[in-house]
Amino acid sequence: MKLGIVGLPNVGKSTLFNVLTNAGAQSANYAFCTIEPNVGMAAVPDPRLEALAALYHPLKVTPAVIEFVDIAGLVRGASKGEGLGNKFLSHIREVDAVIHVVRCFEDDDILHVEGGADPARDIEIINLELILSDLELLERRIQRSGKALKGDRSAAKELALCERLQTHLEAGRPARTMERTQDEAAVLAEIALLTEKPVIYVCNFSEADFAAHKGAIERHPAYRIVEAIAARECAAALPICAELEAQTAELLPEERGEFLAELGVENGGLELLVQRSYALLGLISFLTAGTPEVRAWTIRKGTKAPQAAGKIHSDFERGFIRAEVIAFQDLINCGSLAAAKEKGLVRSEGKEYVMHDGDVTLFRFNV
Repeated sequence: MKLGIVGLPNVGKSTLFNVLTNAGAQSANYAFCTIEPNVGMAAVPDPRLEALAALYHPLKVTPAVIEFVDIAGLVRGASKGEGLGNKFLSHIREVDAVIHVVRCFEDDDILHVEGGADPARDIEIINLELILSDLELLERRIQRSGKALKGDRSAAKELALCERLQTHLEAGRPARTMERTQDEAAVLAEIALLTEKPVIYVCNFSEADFAAHKGAIERHPAYRIVEAIAARECAAALPICAELEAQTAELLPEERGEFLAELGVENGGLELLVQRSYALLGLISFLTAGTPEVRAWTIRKGTKAPQAAGKIHSDFERGFIRAEVIAFQDLINCGSLAAAKEKGLVRSEGKEYVMHDGDVTLFRFNV
């Protein structure tokens, strides 16, 4: 999974990126301190791996990973060359989803390029720049489709779709909110529009806001504004305190849990961000376990066993025979795979089996 991080300057993008990836991206109190896009990897938190490691004592434990791309802050007029322009948007055209960081805190010591925090206005600024970038890309596509019209019925359909989308974007609406057929969705996926991508609005609050709301930051007026915008745009919203996450990143898990509990926070923002990202993209994880390695593998919901096997190695998919599967919790409850087999909880599944989140799987294959 690959996620792109966007937002105005000084909203907490690089702070969030650093906490997620430990990549040490520059973070400072002035606009455009990030110039070159930062790229980093983050492990997906999954306590099931620890439980399996306790059973198998593997040589290594490998979690699923997410790649994050943090680009320079965009400003009003970026499409016309303001600030650093929107040249860095090309770096997130290939991401699976966009993390749009929205400043929901006031701090006179931290410059805001628009003069003060206003979530609705700030979201509109960024979305307009993304839409303008998409329109530029779409116009080139329309020109190509127009040239290919002679005797090509599919080109005519694509041109009609692109022109309808152009009207939709010009009205200030992101591409993902436009109704489409299944065939049209496949065409849109090829164009790689920024506003077609799933979005999570990450509302960055101050530590004081989190402390004052005692676990109910969702009731904050700024969050409710963003949540309403997300609902209209087929997006998701999540409250977070990047500074708080940065402070607790180096703590032991127990210490971090205690610290967050004092603020009334049940789960850290980073864990929730990963969960929302998985849900938004329709992703799940299956697990493999043995003495060499315990590992999590990311697949889309609805993936069948042979294709899941192909995530490990193409030979596994090509020579797939069957999958030996047990639900994670059943394995933990039994205490060992041998005990689970005695109870008949290990199933032999064929090519039509649809994988489930938490399936602990051994693939049998022959090539």
